[in-house]
Amino acid sequence: MAQPKDDAKRQALAREGVLNPHPQAVGDPLFTSNPFFDPRDLVQVRYEMVRRHQTEGQAVSDVAAVFGVSRPTFYKAQAALAEGGLAGLLPRQRGPRGGHKISAEVVAFVEELKAANPDLTTAECLEAIAERFGRNVHRRSLERALARKKKRNAER
Repeated sequence: MAQPKDDAKRQALAREGVLNPHPQAVGDPLFTSNPFFDPRDLVQVRYEMVRRHQTEGQAVSDVAAVFGVSRPTFYKAQAALAEGGLAGLLPRQRGPRGGHKISAEVVAFVEELKAANPDLTTAECLEAIAERFGRNVHRRSLERALARKKKRNAER
Protein backbone atom coordinates (compact mmCIF):
# COMPACT_ATOMS: atom_id res chain seq x y z
CA MET A 1 0.00 0.00 0.00
CA ALA A 2 1.35 3.46 -0.93
CA GLN A 3 2.21 5.92 1.83
CA PRO A 4 0.26 9.14 2.05
CA LYS A 5 2.23 12.16 0.83
CA ASP A 6 2.07 13.59 4.34
CA ASP A 7 3.91 10.61 5.83
CA ALA A 8 6.56 10.75 3.10
CA LYS A 9 7.28 14.40 3.91
CA ARG A 10 7.42 13.66 7.63
CA GLN A 11 9.90 10.85 7.01
CA ALA A 12 12.01 13.07 4.75
CA LEU A 13 12.11 15.83 7.39
CA ALA A 14 13.07 13.31 10.07
CA ARG A 15 15.76 11.76 7.87
CA GLU A 16 17.32 15.18 7.26
CA GLY A 17 17.16 16.11 10.95
CA VAL A 18 14.78 19.05 10.46
CA LEU A 19 11.56 17.60 11.85
CA ASN A 20 10.15 20.04 14.39
CA PRO A 21 9.71 18.09 17.64
CA HIS A 22 6.83 20.35 18.73
CA PRO A 23 4.77 21.30 15.66
CA GLN A 24 1.65 21.62 17.80
CA ALA A 25 3.27 24.58 19.61
CA VAL A 26 3.37 26.68 16.41
CA GLY A 27 0.31 28.90 16.62
CA ASP A 28 1.11 31.34 13.84
CA PRO A 29 -1.92 31.85 11.55
CA LEU A 30 0.10 31.13 8.39
CA PHE A 31 1.09 27.72 9.74
CA THR A 32 -2.44 26.87 10.86
CA SER A 33 -4.34 28.04 7.77
CA ASN A 34 -2.00 27.79 4.77
CA PRO A 35 -0.86 24.31 3.64
CA PHE A 36 2.36 25.75 2.18
CA PHE A 37 3.58 26.54 5.69
CA ASP A 38 4.33 23.29 7.50
CA PRO A 39 4.78 23.48 11.29
CA ARG A 40 6.74 20.21 11.13
CA ASP A 41 9.48 21.84 9.02
CA LEU A 42 11.87 23.25 11.62
CA VAL A 43 13.87 25.37 9.15
CA GLN A 44 10.73 26.94 7.68
CA VAL A 45 9.33 27.68 11.14
CA ARG A 46 12.57 29.27 12.38
CA TYR A 47 13.03 31.31 9.22
CA GLU A 48 9.48 32.63 9.28
CA MET A 49 9.82 33.41 12.99
CA VAL A 50 12.94 35.53 12.45
CA ARG A 51 11.49 37.12 9.31
CA ARG A 52 8.35 38.08 11.18
CA HIS A 53 10.40 40.00 13.73
CA GLN A 54 12.85 41.59 11.28
CA THR A 55 10.52 42.63 8.47
CA GLU A 56 7.24 43.13 10.28
CA GLY A 57 8.72 44.56 13.46
CA GLN A 58 6.89 42.25 15.84
CA ALA A 59 8.32 42.03 19.34
CA VAL A 60 10.65 39.13 20.04
CA SER A 61 8.59 37.93 22.99
CA ASP A 62 5.40 37.93 20.89
CA VAL A 63 7.00 36.14 17.96
CA ALA A 64 8.62 33.55 20.23
CA ALA A 65 5.30 32.87 21.96
CA VAL A 66 3.37 32.47 18.69
CA PHE A 67 6.01 30.09 17.31
CA GLY A 68 6.17 28.10 20.54
CA VAL A 69 9.79 28.76 21.46
CA SER A 70 11.67 30.61 24.17
CA ARG A 71 13.31 33.98 23.59
CA PRO A 72 16.82 32.45 23.81
CA THR A 73 15.80 30.01 21.07
CA PHE A 74 14.63 32.94 18.96
CA TYR A 75 17.93 34.75 19.44
CA LYS A 76 19.91 31.61 18.54
CA ALA A 77 17.88 31.24 15.34
CA GLN A 78 18.36 34.92 14.51
CA ALA A 79 22.13 34.68 14.99
CA ALA A 80 22.34 31.43 13.03
CA LEU A 81 20.41 32.95 10.12
CA ALA A 82 22.55 36.09 10.14
CA GLU A 83 25.76 34.08 10.26
CA GLY A 84 24.99 31.19 7.93
CA GLY A 85 21.87 32.04 5.96
CA LEU A 86 19.27 29.31 5.63
CA ALA A 87 21.93 26.66 6.11
CA GLY A 88 22.64 28.20 9.52
CA LEU A 89 19.14 27.18 10.62
CA LEU A 90 19.89 23.50 10.07
CA PRO A 91 20.35 21.70 13.40
CA ARG A 92 23.94 20.84 14.23
CA GLN A 93 25.21 17.69 15.84
CA ARG A 94 25.53 18.10 19.59
CA GLY A 95 28.42 17.11 21.77
CA PRO A 96 32.15 17.01 21.22
CA ARG A 97 33.47 16.97 17.67
CA GLY A 98 35.90 14.07 17.80
CA GLY A 99 37.89 12.50 20.60
CA HIS A 100 38.44 15.27 23.09
CA LYS A 101 40.34 13.06 25.54
CA ILE A 102 42.57 11.47 22.95
CA SER A 103 44.81 14.17 21.58
CA ALA A 104 47.59 13.64 19.06
CA GLU A 105 49.97 13.61 22.03
CA VAL A 106 48.10 10.69 23.63
CA VAL A 107 48.03 8.74 20.36
CA ALA A 108 51.75 9.32 19.86
CA PHE A 109 52.39 8.15 23.43
CA VAL A 110 50.45 4.92 22.84
CA GLU A 111 52.25 4.30 19.54
CA GLU A 112 55.60 4.67 21.32
CA LEU A 113 54.45 2.23 24.01
CA LYS A 114 53.34 -0.31 21.41
CA ALA A 115 56.56 0.12 19.42
CA ALA A 116 58.59 -0.61 22.55
CA ASN A 117 56.36 -3.50 23.60
CA PRO A 118 54.19 -4.98 20.78
CA ASP A 119 52.48 -7.40 23.21
CA LEU A 120 50.99 -4.53 25.24
CA THR A 121 47.23 -4.92 25.65
CA THR A 122 44.67 -2.16 25.22
CA ALA A 123 43.90 -2.31 28.95
CA GLU A 124 47.57 -1.75 29.75
CA CYS A 125 47.67 1.20 27.34
CA LEU A 126 44.62 2.70 29.06
CA GLU A 127 46.32 2.36 32.45
CA ALA A 128 49.44 4.06 31.08
CA ILE A 129 47.32 6.92 29.68
CA ALA A 130 45.57 7.38 33.02
CA GLU A 131 48.89 7.38 34.85
CA ARG A 132 50.68 9.74 32.47
CA PHE A 133 47.88 12.14 31.46
CA GLY A 134 45.34 11.71 34.29
CA ARG A 135 42.60 10.85 31.78
CA ASN A 136 40.25 7.89 31.85
CA VAL A 137 39.75 6.93 28.23
CA HIS A 138 37.27 4.35 26.99
CA ARG A 139 38.74 1.30 25.29
CA ARG A 140 36.77 1.85 22.05
CA SER A 141 37.79 5.51 21.92
CA LEU A 142 41.44 4.52 21.97
CA GLU A 143 40.91 1.79 19.38
CA ARG A 144 39.10 4.22 17.06
CA ALA A 145 41.79 6.88 17.46
CA LEU A 146 44.54 4.39 16.64
CA ALA A 147 42.56 3.11 13.63
CA ARG A 148 42.08 6.68 12.34
CA LYS A 149 45.79 7.34 12.70
CA LYS A 150 46.64 4.08 10.92
CA LYS A 151 44.19 4.91 8.11
CA ARG A 152 45.65 8.42 7.68
CA ASN A 153 49.17 7.00 7.49
CA ALA A 154 48.07 4.41 4.89
CA GLU A 155 46.51 7.13 2.71
CA ARG A 156 49.77 9.06 2.49
